[in-house]
Amino acid sequence: MNPGRDSADARRLPAAPIMRGGHLVQEARLRAGLSQKALAQRMGTSQSLIARWEQGKVSPRYESVVRACGLDLSVGIYNYDLEADILIRERLALSVEERARTMVDHVNRVTQLLATES
Repeated sequence: MNPGRDSADARRLPAAPIMRGGHLVQEARLRAGLSQKALAQRMGTSQSLIARWEQGKVSPRYESVVRACGLDLSVGIYNYDLEADILIRERLALSVEERARTMVDHVNRVTQLLATES
């Protein structure tokens, strides 16, 4: 890889959203389809405390919140691969139809390869 090109490419990529504080709590709650009151009941706390967490006024133990929502929070450390990141971002920018068409094309290619090996 060309280091100069990599840094230029990195500058062009849109920044990935980073969830901080209350945004993580709110996102986990919404993904689980829970109201603040329902999450509070699951956690044995008050709805007002959940609201304060989401507003960033106080900080919860995020792992507990995520688990109470029935989700899993995992963190991994990997070598950063700029080329893979660019490829992923390009694929995510495609419309649903374009992604489906690409997937069908890939399946057809694999099917053809398997047919020629038989």
